[in-house]
Amino acid sequence: MHELSLAQEIISITEQYYSSDNNERVKSIKVKIGKLQNVLPDSLEFCFNALIQNSKMENAKMMIEHVPIKLECKNCGNISEQDGYLFACPKCGCSAITVISGNELTVSEIEFENVSNNKEVLN
Repeated sequence: MHELSLAQEIISITEQYYSSDNNERVKSIKVKIGKLQNVLPDSLEFCFNALIQNSKMENAKMMIEHVPIKLECKNCGNISEQDGYLFACPKCGCSAITVISGNELTVSEIEFENVSNNKEVLN
């Protein structure tokens, strides 16, 4: 289950941008995950939510953007979106292709909120 280590890395990346100011907390994290990463979104969310319990990120929401597999044919230049893992050009049948998307695994956005006006106390 590599989703646990991915959730740990997402938290680690987020913490690099986290202010030491106790009036700020993470509201949401947007993650782009390509289909080729074979990540189970429900498992990743479960691991993420378990890891942020009793932390400054406790109420943070993780939003996952699924990135489809897109291929470019080296023979005819056709760009196509693939559903499965058969990497051949649907136009000319050539298997000489370049993957142009679908291998992503990035934290694309972190949203913070100021809680100084709230009565919520962060530990």
